[in-house]
Amino acid sequence: MNFGTAIECLKQGYAVARKGWNGKNMFLYLTGGSIVDFQDLRGNAKRFVTKETTRADAACINPHIDMVAADGSVVVGWLASQTDMLAEDWEVVYGNIAQAFTYTEPKEE
Repeated sequence: MNFGTAIECLKQGYAVARKGWNGKNMFLYLTGGSIVDFQDLRGNAKRFVTKETTRADAACINPHIDMVAADGSVVVGWLASQTDMLAEDWEVVYGNIAQAFTYTEPKEE
């Protein structure tokens, strides 16, 4: 499938990956946005994301695409390369990349 369809799948709650990625067990998933109380923030976010710097009553975390990398680490805020965006080898995967979903391409109208 193409990148546009992969994005639509992410929006529907599926995890996606490219067949052409060198690393095994790599996949993407969409993390929904959330509102976080300032006292619940951690690390540098706790230092810099404040009521004074945001002029808000809580921190707004926007939706973003995350990646589980080949080493099992999570890359927060994954960015697509031009190669990824133009690729036609995207596929839907279950939360565990070893188990694939059955996916039917949307019908064009």
